Amino acid sequence: MPMRRHAPRLETLAVCVLGFLVLHPARQIAAQQPIDATGTLRVFLDCQTFRCDFDHFRREIPFVDWMRDRADAEVHVLGTSERTGGGGERFTFAFLGQGRFAGRADTLAYVSANTDTDPEVRDGLVRTVKLGLVPFLAATPDAERLRVTWEGPDRALLAGASTDPWDLWVFTLGLDGDFDGESEERSLAMEGEIEAERTSENVKLRFQLSGRYGRDEFDIPELDSTIVSVRKRSGASARSVWSLDEHWSAGAAATVFRDTYYNLDLSVTAGPAIEYDIFPYSESTRRQITFQYQIGVGAYDFTEITVFGETSEVRPLHRADVGVEFRQPWGTVGASLAASQYLHDLEKHSVGLWANLEIRLFRGLGLEVYTRAERVKDQLYLSGVGLTPEERLLRVRALETDFRYRLGIGLQYRFGSKVANVVNPRLGGLGW
Repeated sequence: MPMRRHAPRLETLAVCVLGFLVLHPARQIAAQQPIDATGTLRVFLDCQTFRCDFDHFRREIPFVDWMRDRADAEVHVLGTSERTGGGGERFTFAFLGQGRFAGRADTLAYVSANTDTDPEVRDGLVRTVKLGLVPFLAATPDAERLRVTWEGPDRALLAGASTDPWDLWVFTLGLDGDFDGESEERSLAMEGEIEAERTSENVKLRFQLSGRYGRDEFDIPELDSTIVSVRKRSGASARSVWSLDEHWSAGAAATVFRDTYYNLDLSVTAGPAIEYDIFPYSESTRRQITFQYQIGVGAYDFTEITVFGETSEVRPLHRADVGVEFRQPWGTVGASLAASQYLHDLEKHSVGLWANLEIRLFRGLGLEVYTRAERVKDQLYLSGVGLTPEERLLRVRALETDFRYRLGIGLQYRFGSKVANVVNPRLGGLGW
């Protein structure tokens, strides 16, 4: 008796369609030719320390192959940034040769103004990277396609020194507020800031005024009541720093503030500081090892009597910091060890360690670790009145503690095509 053929099931049809969608592009990828080691320049862009529009770089610089992994590139472009005294940002790009360009390196910088828009900054970054790639492109078959153009007037017309009517001073005004709520809770927050800063090669000055008000309300229907949490903070600070040479700096700082969270009606702290950097400050975007020491005096007026029976006190104090930061092709590492102490009672101290590490373990695999740990023995401001359960839950006042900590770790692995030249933004938010 002949066997009857059953109609294809829906599951079989779905598998066939999915297989076609997956295998069709896979066959195209498998058919790609290996990259010619003597042809198109292969570049790896590494600018994780600031916002970097990789899509824009690929669109504007189509004459190189953009690699997904540093190990496949002939030029590693390492970008770093730091804020300038004028409120802009200085972007530094190191062009590090690999493979046939091993041993070749160059550095270019681009400085944005505080009034530049994001597109203007983005185009400035692209222009800088293009210039940095020219010496490497000149050693490839693509060199014959290069052209040098000049956009601007004759250099003779540009003679003469420019003047700055603001004398390097930069002023910042900020105001922020938000309000949100649900049927049984409401939140209001307002914050303002005024800042004046002047940065030159020899002196850096900064003055700041700030304030914040926050209010949270929670309705408790079961108790027919409303819990209100209010926190107010305001303050002012002044800081001056003098450059002594390429390794030494000196400065002084003063801070005045009040904060209901820390039981402070008024806090005034002032004193001088000195810092030494093992590496020249001109290399600060790539590497720093700094030693800093501060000494001063703090005067406090408390809202409520403290656990030590004080309503106000004046205490001498000092602080020491050791900071390390390296930004290299293998990744980024940064750490800071800080210790502060009241000199009237050496038991009143705190020691804190902050560290972060981003490292490329091997091709495609990256590790990120960040941690913060602090031993706290200097809480002179703790209220002696005590906290209600509601105040504890809402964090209206600071709680007594011996330590604080935080730890995070993550891994990221990428694999697949070595080349990342194509940009396709279509249906970027597609999904369920």
